[in-house]
Amino acid sequence: MAQTQSQQAAVLQGQKTRQRSGRRVKGLWLYVLAVPLLVVMAFPYLFLILQSFASWDQVNRTFLPTSFTLRSYQWIFNGGGYLAQPWLQALLNSILVTAVDSISMVALGAIVGYALSVMEFRGKKLINNFILFQMFYPGIILLVPTFLIIRYSGFYNTYWAMIIPKMMSLWAVFMYTGFFRSVSPEVIEAARLDGASELQIVFRIMMPMARSITTIIFLFVSMERWTDLMWDLIVVKDASRQTLNVLLSTMFGPYGTYQGPLYAAGVILTLPVLLLFIAFSRNFVKGVQLVLR
Repeated sequence: MAQTQSQQAAVLQGQKTRQRSGRRVKGLWLYVLAVPLLVVMAFPYLFLILQSFASWDQVNRTFLPTSFTLRSYQWIFNGGGYLAQPWLQALLNSILVTAVDSISMVALGAIVGYALSVMEFRGKKLINNFILFQMFYPGIILLVPTFLIIRYSGFYNTYWAMIIPKMMSLWAVFMYTGFFRSVSPEVIEAARLDGASELQIVFRIMMPMARSITTIIFLFVSMERWTDLMWDLIVVKDASRQTLNVLLSTMFGPYGTYQGPLYAAGVILTLPVLLLFIAFSRNFVKGVQLVLR
């Protein structure tokens, strides 16, 4: 009897050992695949940073410069020696426009997503189909009509010209609609019985439950708005209202293209987005895991 038990224990121990070995092999293969992929993805950013600090005689001539300088950044912040650049004002304009539009896209996306996922009304299916169609519709086609609306509405060359057309994100609506449909109807009914309004349900119950999804939406819409150039370049001509993207674009072209400052401008525009991702990285990972389930 004792011999049989010892044999069974040995078999179980062997199975556990093989399972641990299998997990180690899988983990090793994961690292083997992930590390090269990480290197490939990080290479453009590393190249961007190195070239932005490289001496101008070494820019685009070698991957690892041997001489480094801050000249490219000095050129940027001095306006290239040609323009008196309102840097602080442009930075504040970019932060203002990005913050207002990002918060609006999240809030309006949650409200519309809640209505499409929970409430019943006539034309709901048509609106859902329209949103799906509009998500794949080339936005450049609507550029001229939207510009004409802004111009004839009296918003041209104002902050509102940059903010209003970007306040709604159909992608945010789509994401929230899918998440809110997974919420138990009993939770919503209980909130209604307690006297909560529909807006209170959205912002006090549904939004806290969708924190991870909200983080993903906020990061992506913020990144999209922060890097938007074409629209801001078209609707605003006053230098005091220009965003950082527009300001940088005015420094290249009329006076030639300087490769070093061009890389430095890329680093400057990438840094705020990188800081946002670092600040919300934990919720971002949770949101990605939730979406992939």
